[in-house]
Amino acid sequence: MRMHQLFTPALFAASIVAAPALADDSAAWFESRSVLTQETGEGIYNAVCASCHMPDGQGATGAASYPALADNPTLEFPEYAVMLTLHGQAAMPPLGGILNDEQVAEVVNYIRTHLGNDYPDDPATADMVSQTR
Repeated sequence: MRMHQLFTPALFAASIVAAPALADDSAAWFESRSVLTQETGEGIYNAVCASCHMPDGQGATGAASYPALADNPTLEFPEYAVMLTLHGQAAMPPLGGILNDEQVAEVVNYIRTHLGNDYPDDPATADMVSQTR
């Protein structure tokens, strides 16, 4: 038997064992695979929301339609954004299972005061989020 015939199965087996560790880079974003660990509104937005709503909040159309958050008058009232963040709607997945009350309030307040929005009054609170759950 040639050396490469013996060596190849060993390399293949090693690559199968090592591949999941190399392919899984979620540790860079999550300490737990089931809970988001970012605490700031900007960090949460960048980790979760920007992939669909785009980094600048302009929204996108592709596999689904992702509405613009930028310059969005529906964000005037925090309760609306809290409800959508927690429970989802259409292509928007419910995020209440991976975000705690403080995180939801942080990301809602971030999108209400950034991305061309200027709704600093009546900010979302962890209490408000808790009551909406």
